[in-house]
Amino acid sequence: QVQLVESGGGLVQAGGSLRLSCAASGRAFSIYFMGWFRQAPGKEREFVAVISRSGGSTFYADSVKGRFTMSRDNAKNTVYLQMNSLKPEDTAVYYCAADVSGRTDVSVKAGYRYDYWGQGTQVTVSS
Repeated sequence: QVQLVESGGGLVQAGGSLRLSCAASGRAFSIYFMGWFRQAPGKEREFVAVISRSGGSTFYADSVKGRFTMSRDNAKNTVYLQMNSLKPEDTAVYYCAADVSGRTDVSVKAGYRYDYWGQGTQVTVSS
């Protein structure tokens, strides 16, 4: 079992920044990819970013590329999402997710790939 706890959400004006954290506990050593997803009211959950086990590879949704940066501190079992130049359309509940299967036949952008999810943290960007 892996437990994930997000933090760092809040209210920020457009153009501002926030840093989200996701701390893993339990069998955190078994985690391969870690991902961030978000869900805005009335919309489906969407992929935001993903990072490899070593932290050496990251991949971002086009909508956040160049503005968001995902990083990973394996010593602390924590991943981060630095969000800069925030826009009102970034408003959503942000979830981190952990993949413990390491499977290669499913895209890292697919939510169903991930085995564990956090409870989510609200990010609200005002215009």
